[in-house]
Amino acid sequence: MSAPLTLIVAPAGAGKTVLLSQWIQSRPDLGVAWIDVEAADDDSVHFAQRIVARLEAVDPRLSDLEATLGEPGGGLGADMVEALGGALEDVGRQVVVILDDLHHLSNRSTVEDLWILADRLPANAHLIFSSRTDLRLSWSRHRLQHGLVELRRAELAFDQTDTAAVLMQITGRHVDEDTAATVLRHTEGWAAGVQLVALTLRLHSGSDAVVDALDATDRQIVDYLSQEVLDAQTPERRQALLALSVLDEMSPGLVHTLTDAPDAGGFLRDLEDESMFVLPVPGRRDWYRFHHLFRDLLRYRLRASDPGAEVRLLRRAAAWHLAADDSSAAVECLLRARLWSDALDLILQRGRREYELGHTATVTRWLSMVPQEVRVARPDVRVLYGIMSGMTGRAVEAEETFRQIISDPATDDGHRLVAAAYLSAIVPFRPHPETYLADALNAVRLLQELSDVVVPDILQLTSRELLMTMACVSAGRAHLYLGQLDEARGWLETALGTAGGRYPPFRIHCFGVLSVVEAWSGSLRAATQHADEALDIARETSLLAHSSTADAYLARAIVAIQRGEPEVGAISLHEGNLRAASNQRSQIMWIAHAASKLIDPLGTDVTAIEPTGSPPPIVRRALLAARHRAARQAGEPHEAIEPQRGWSMLAFEEIAALLAEANLPTARERLEQIPFRADSQKPASEVEHRILSGWLFALEGHSAPSRAELVSALEVAGPEWLVHPFIRAGRAVSQLIDALPGPPDRFRSLVVRLSQRVGRGGTDQLAEPLTSRELEVLAYLPTRLTNVEIAARCYVSVNTIKTHTAHIYRKLDVLRRSDAVARARELGLLTVSAETYTL
Repeated sequence: MSAPLTLIVAPAGAGKTVLLSQWIQSRPDLGVAWIDVEAADDDSVHFAQRIVARLEAVDPRLSDLEATLGEPGGGLGADMVEALGGALEDVGRQVVVILDDLHHLSNRSTVEDLWILADRLPANAHLIFSSRTDLRLSWSRHRLQHGLVELRRAELAFDQTDTAAVLMQITGRHVDEDTAATVLRHTEGWAAGVQLVALTLRLHSGSDAVVDALDATDRQIVDYLSQEVLDAQTPERRQALLALSVLDEMSPGLVHTLTDAPDAGGFLRDLEDESMFVLPVPGRRDWYRFHHLFRDLLRYRLRASDPGAEVRLLRRAAAWHLAADDSSAAVECLLRARLWSDALDLILQRGRREYELGHTATVTRWLSMVPQEVRVARPDVRVLYGIMSGMTGRAVEAEETFRQIISDPATDDGHRLVAAAYLSAIVPFRPHPETYLADALNAVRLLQELSDVVVPDILQLTSRELLMTMACVSAGRAHLYLGQLDEARGWLETALGTAGGRYPPFRIHCFGVLSVVEAWSGSLRAATQHADEALDIARETSLLAHSSTADAYLARAIVAIQRGEPEVGAISLHEGNLRAASNQRSQIMWIAHAASKLIDPLGTDVTAIEPTGSPPPIVRRALLAARHRAARQAGEPHEAIEPQRGWSMLAFEEIAALLAEANLPTARERLEQIPFRADSQKPASEVEHRILSGWLFALEGHSAPSRAELVSALEVAGPEWLVHPFIRAGRAVSQLIDALPGPPDRFRSLVVRLSQRVGRGGTDQLAEPLTSRELEVLAYLPTRLTNVEIAARCYVSVNTIKTHTAHIYRKLDVLRRSDAVARARELGLLTVSAETYTL
């Protein structure tokens, strides 16, 4: 318990689970959350929900972790990893989280998140990884930093004394040294092998024949001994064991259904008592499972003796699960039985429940298990496979599916409409938004032209109203990514007015994307209102962790940048990127990456890493403009900017570069050539244009028109508290504004102060600098807001705020909030203006 992590790696039957079970029984003082990892846990939401449920049983306060659950496909997510660390620290006892059979987890992102969690556990928590295979992680670093505890095959193997003790305990009689040595030689101390030998010895009056057989045979010891054990059972019990081998886990009800055993509970307990390789399932009373190895042997024997039995038994098990209202387990049984049609019928009937639980990766896995030719033959299934693939971040596969459906002459108009709308929704996942804009416009056109066509109802995700909303939002997104903000706004407002726009996840999408459009345009009050409305809906409907909130969070971050205090948006930036990354919506991640260049210049957030693929045009221009601006403000040489055809950040930078070089004739020519029209819905553009005009007039020696343009720029920017264009212009413009006649108002003073602010205070004086998110939380500490109120303002969990606060205290080397504020002021870290908290 003194180290954060114990690693147990050994083959099946080595005794890993038995060891852990005996250890926790010997430590009643510990709070234990035991998770038997299974294939379904590749769905990260499903896995996270299981972890939360186990932890909640340890301490009800840990149920708050439910709020950090993310979208499937992207691992547990940094948000939940941080929340886990913070929440476990608050539990007033030692807690152990056991992840048994971790080799079943093939979702690499989730494995890596668990590895990160091991680094961030508080002193009272301990993590145990138990696996048949090594997980290919950097164990050496953990050995050095944390004193990793490792138990491998050599540590678990029985020696001769152990072997003799086990043989005697199971057989009930004395075992001589020669017998123990022979068994040890053949089993190499493998616990399951020794147990099988003991069972065989118990069934024979003498041990010589068994020992001789072990010495003589070259056959697999498992095959030999399993036959000995099974053949010694009564026919009724042997048949029951074979029948139960089709199950992953078994309860008395299931046992009775498959075996007709009159006392199914007693039957299971007898198997456990007689060491017949049956183990209780942690956390599930009266549920058991076979040891994996023994179950495999039973199943092979069943298939050899009756090839059709497995299908019959799995069908009966599926019916039992359905009667118990466990459709997920029923689907698993039907798929294992290769009853494709029955499984697909059930998925289409009951899959909505799994979707609402966030288990879209599970539904995708189910559908992918069905042969492609079977899926293609059923239009509803074919479309659903594309929908689920898209939702879990498999955008290429989703796009291929939808385009094949649309181009297939056999596709009816109803399914073609669904495929067309969902194809347009690929736009946040893939580059080239112009392609998906065309798809969105085509979907809208088809929905209008084919107004009489009946649209199939697939998991209640394909109504005509929802499809129209989806196509409109997709068109708005595409225009945004292309930098066409007016067109984007129009489509998004249209989407909000549709009937489907009232569906909460879609409404969150609509308001979220619209808030990004407004933030980019400089309409910051509207952006804040739309973003908060999206997040309020998400909070009311328990969707704050849903991927639909990504845009709203990022809009809050962009608003903070536009107001000149980017650190205020650090948490929103992080939360938005997490949700976009959960299912790999790369175009949204590119917007987060562009924002990170201003919010997180130290690169402390994952958004500092460039997403894969190509950025959308609006981001490409913004990143290029930022690179040119940095060179201009540093007085460094830089490449000439290609003449721009329309107004944008890059057009602003093109003219600013000419002014910085005192190339006034060309600057005047370009300012007049680039099309520009003042628009109240795009104040950022007007402020930029007036700043450049005022700067140009000043350099030309025309003081009065220069002052007029700069005053007008301030008047347009003031109501929105729009500071960033002045910061981008640089010190030359800041000095002109500072020299304007008359006493400055609050906004003008803020513009001058923020335009001249350099660096990030004294964070570089710390041995471990504060991250951007910690700086944002730090800014709240001088206020009277509680952690709950801060979390509400940031739309994050209280655990997230508590975690950041704990990190702040540690880095500032303080114990209390008041001391943290005092120390931060000494270092010059509290630089956020009071206006930030009144807007």
